Amino acid sequence: MNVTFGKEGLDKSWQLPFPETTDCRRCKGESRIGFVAHEGPSEADYLCNLHPNEGEGGYWLHDACAVAVYLCRNCLFPTALYNQG
Repeated sequence: MNVTFGKEGLDKSWQLPFPETTDCRRCKGESRIGFVAHEGPSEADYLCNLHPNEGEGGYWLHDACAVAVYLCRNCLFPTALYNQG
C-alpha cells in the first residue's frame, strides 16, 4: 500500500480522480483531502485478499483499491471515499 499526501494523491484512483473536498459524514461541513492510500499494480497481496466477498451481509473488496481520507474543517471528523480496479 502506498500513501500520497494532499492533492497529489487525487489521481491515484482506479476510476475517476477523487475530489479535493467532500461533505463531512458527521456535521456535513467541508472535508479536505488529507491523503490517498492506493495499491499499485505490481503488489502481490491486495487488501481484497484479507476477507472473502460473500455478497449480501458479507461484502468485501473484489479488486485492488484506493482510499481517499478527508478531514473536516469544522469538527476534524475523518471521512473516506474509496474505489476499486
